[in-house]
Amino acid sequence: MSEAKSKTERIQPSKVKENLRTKILGRAILYFWELTSTNDVAKELAVKGVKEGTIVVAETQTMGKGRFEREWRSPQGGLWLSVILKPNVQPKHASRLTLLASVAVAKTLNRLYGLKTEIKWPNDVLIDHKKVCGILTEGQIKGKTLSFAILGIGINANFNIEALSPHLRETATTLREALGKEIERETLLCELLSEIESSYELFQRGTFEAVLNDWRRLASFLGSYVKIQRDKERIEGWAVDIDEDGALIVRLKDKTSLRVTSGDVIKIVSETEPKHV
Repeated sequence: MSEAKSKTERIQPSKVKENLRTKILGRAILYFWELTSTNDVAKELAVKGVKEGTIVVAETQTMGKGRFEREWRSPQGGLWLSVILKPNVQPKHASRLTLLASVAVAKTLNRLYGLKTEIKWPNDVLIDHKKVCGILTEGQIKGKTLSFAILGIGINANFNIEALSPHLRETATTLREALGKEIERETLLCELLSEIESSYELFQRGTFEAVLNDWRRLASFLGSYVKIQRDKERIEGWAVDIDEDGALIVRLKDKTSLRVTSGDVIKIVSETEPKHV
């Protein structure tokens, strides 16, 4: 067996459907061997009116993308999917979907494989401080409402780290690397969809505090001194919390607080926030 191939040559949608415990998510699965991007296909389908909970899964993506149109390498053996949601909420709440997805991924990896997972703001899940999953939420606004949202999730699962670009290997990992073995992607997909649906139900009921508390618990960088790149601006300070819509609250050296809604945490310094700040 090639080092880059997974145990199962292809994900089996029939096996996923047999083991699903969800009410909505994944009940309709569109599976492809290769796509440019699962998010792009999911957006096209959402515009056409497919039902909520439909998922798009691909074995590989030729033009996978992360935030700010960054390239996302998607070799065969990973779990690359997009979930179509129709939350019918104000656009400002869309960032909550990214929060609940990152919590769902982290909790699923911990429960299934006993891995110690962490969340890095705004959309990464880490194992041993290395990225194993990225999340990209996109949507369409109609009037004052988010008419649909696409939750794109990419998990580095059953491939050798050498399949990634050289510049990514130092900061990324795979489940295969972390566990020393391959995992059954169908099981991972079923469990993940179940976890997402549970959090999504809380989101829809307006009882999101439990998800936020899980996020805070998993975000081990909170309390640390961080450096954030926002466009061409560099922000430095202590990451003290997130608010209900996912903005990072940073306490600056002048003791003022800044609400950061976009950007990347580019460095986390192991420094606890001083009591006097």
